[in-house]
Amino acid sequence: MDLINLKAIFSSYGCKKVYVKKLAPNDNSKNQVYLAGSFDILNIFPIKEILNEPAGDWKKERFKAKIDFSWVVEDGTLSDAPYSQLILYPKYPEVRFSGFLLRSKKAPSKLMATRLADRLLFLGVTDKGKILGYVASPDSPLAKEVNNNSFDNYGVFRVIELSLFEDNRVKLISELFRIYNMGWIKSKRLDSVGNVMVCESSNCGGYTLEAELGITPNGFSEPDFLGWEVKQFGVDNFEKINSKVITLMTPEPTHGYYKTDGAEAFIRKYGYNDLNGVPDRMNFGGIHRAGELHHRTNLRMEVMGFDNETGKIRNTDGAIVLVDDKGREAASWSFSSMLLHWNRKHNQACFVPSMSENNGGRSYKYGNKVIIGVGTDFQLFLEQMVKGNVYYDPGIKLENISTKPKVKKRSQFRVKSGDLQSLYKTSEILDLTQNNS
Repeated sequence: MDLINLKAIFSSYGCKKVYVKKLAPNDNSKNQVYLAGSFDILNIFPIKEILNEPAGDWKKERFKAKIDFSWVVEDGTLSDAPYSQLILYPKYPEVRFSGFLLRSKKAPSKLMATRLADRLLFLGVTDKGKILGYVASPDSPLAKEVNNNSFDNYGVFRVIELSLFEDNRVKLISELFRIYNMGWIKSKRLDSVGNVMVCESSNCGGYTLEAELGITPNGFSEPDFLGWEVKQFGVDNFEKINSKVITLMTPEPTHGYYKTDGAEAFIRKYGYNDLNGVPDRMNFGGIHRAGELHHRTNLRMEVMGFDNETGKIRNTDGAIVLVDDKGREAASWSFSSMLLHWNRKHNQACFVPSMSENNGGRSYKYGNKVIIGVGTDFQLFLEQMVKGNVYYDPGIKLENISTKPKVKKRSQFRVKSGDLQSLYKTSEILDLTQNNS
């Protein structure tokens, strides 16, 4: 294996980059492989599921994240490693890699079970979300070739670019500039196979933008466009984009009365009659901020298991919780479920303002100033929850109560556009007209 062959193999599986870590003696199958000192590594390596594991007699409190991992064999084939996982220690924080040899028929056991220093671990992510790995001994031609080259750094990794892909940020900005120049666009959406469909509801601004970008609906929690999450938000004036509300994500509760007894029972217990007098209907809505009692639902939102002073998760079984006046858990979202979604989906995000009109048919136009956010961490999200900048603002309703009850579910976590910068390590307001001249 040399560098040319390794790059060709990783490229053939749809990888765009290879991340290279020089392994310390403790980086082995017994002690796990250290990958990062923060959870932002999850922005790179996709995870399938997260489970929390409380502290035991000898075990530290941690999250276990399942991954789809295979070793690259010398002939370019793959050897699945079905028990591979990332171990997340929130109190440090720290991320380690383990289980990568178990039941993998052609795993590099000799190199990954040893304490030999300066081995090189190569990791890449395919276009289908599988993580590939290869390891080289320190005296191999491949290791010597890599060590003699200069590459960009990302944390403990050096990054090998595999192809001359067009800069995705540049392409996104170019596409948004094209859409801005189109002016008013007739409202539309794409179906799952890319056919253009009519869209006349009030929330078609996002669908219309996605249609122009060629984004089709899917059930995957992945970024929308070339690794970027693209979100639209409505404004009245394109010069005033810092005070509008943006929906960050819409996860359903994972625990509490809402989960055990269902959404209908939850609304009947904690909801209220429609404020506009719509008959036979109950709603559950309103802004719920951490530490505050909502005057209409009589529920208090709490962030349990997070230390705001240190900015770290204190308990892996922590959760965002709605508590009633008797201390009962009305609804909650476990940290593990929220973490799974947040980092992967929001690491690179672009927020696009829109205006709408309805003159015999709905139309949208999109502004020249967009908000760009890069680099996030779930602990930043929790920090802003505790401060009240991110809040729960549901739009849940129960219709036809006395005949055939019908529930509409929408659990929304939202933020004002002016507070977005607190969720990202770098952010900016970008004028498309100045970047496409």
